[in-house]
Amino acid sequence: MAAPLMRQLFLRRRSRQSQSYAVRFFAVRGSGAHGESETDQDRQTETHFGFQSVPEEEKEQKVHEVFSNVAKTYDLMNDVMSGGLHRVWKDVFMDRFSPAPGTKLLDVAGGTGDIAQRFLKYVRSPTHIDLDSDLSADIELPRDITAQVYMDPAEDTTDWSSSSSSDEEERRKNSSSRYIQRPDQNGSHVTVSDINQDMLDVGREKLLQLGYNAGISWFQGNAESLPFSDGEFDAYTIAFGIRNCTHVQQVINEAYRVLKPGGRFMCLEFSEVPNPLLRSVYDSYSFQVIPVMGQVIASDWKSYQYLVESIRRFPNQKDFANMIKAAGFRMVRYENLTFGVVAIHSGFKI
Repeated sequence: MAAPLMRQLFLRRRSRQSQSYAVRFFAVRGSGAHGESETDQDRQTETHFGFQSVPEEEKEQKVHEVFSNVAKTYDLMNDVMSGGLHRVWKDVFMDRFSPAPGTKLLDVAGGTGDIAQRFLKYVRSPTHIDLDSDLSADIELPRDITAQVYMDPAEDTTDWSSSSSSDEEERRKNSSSRYIQRPDQNGSHVTVSDINQDMLDVGREKLLQLGYNAGISWFQGNAESLPFSDGEFDAYTIAFGIRNCTHVQQVINEAYRVLKPGGRFMCLEFSEVPNPLLRSVYDSYSFQVIPVMGQVIASDWKSYQYLVESIRRFPNQKDFANMIKAAGFRMVRYENLTFGVVAIHSGFKI
């Protein structure tokens, strides 16, 4: 009695296996002769969202949701998470940039306007911040190089006084949102571009309250396909934003395209701490403390968990420098700040 029963169970199991195999087989055949290659292609279009693997077309929306969630508390959380160090990093970044009056800057992923504010303040009173000279040891460039590259305000042939409404409408066609302002009295101007309108709204309101109502425009746009002409800007900055983009190399390529010959690319981004002991301490703080802060202060654990994870997926200093070179930039240098927690990368379109 037992033997027939075992045989019956065995046959049922084989039957289910055969049916399952048949379903998989015909599913593949049903997709056509290129069924296997389509599966490979689907696999190739996946990218990382923190430590998750997601389809490329989903990442942009997920990143958009993250920054919509954190927009109103973004500046506060930056202060809390870094102990205020992010302000020092951005000050050093602007000091290394040393923009001259008359510079036309594109600040991508400009979000809440921290770099734009520092830029406008600097070009109106271009004095260097008194910082530890050791920090600049890796960058052996003359301090007046920005003046040599893009100091001449006379290059601006735009007649702002006679700009018609049709001209403004044409500019708006390239972006879903732009607030246009004239250059300041020195001809300096910063265009802030960000893919997230919530971040732009926070930044614009903040800078208006601080009295920055000239020399700045605000765009909603994608860093991978900028709505600007070739060779339109003297300089391009991106701070703590490029690691959130789906195709980092494409972002750098676009930076090269929109810069004038002699223009400068500068990036401030979290990077790799070379010292293993310090890296261990930094990782422990990042993963065990920052998401908790996000939950307590912003009621948002997941967004800050992503931000921590995205740092670990970004290329290290040397690899990122090679990507900048691959886009065509020359004189590429990088400088570590705070033991490599962040790094400044710089290159010129020559």
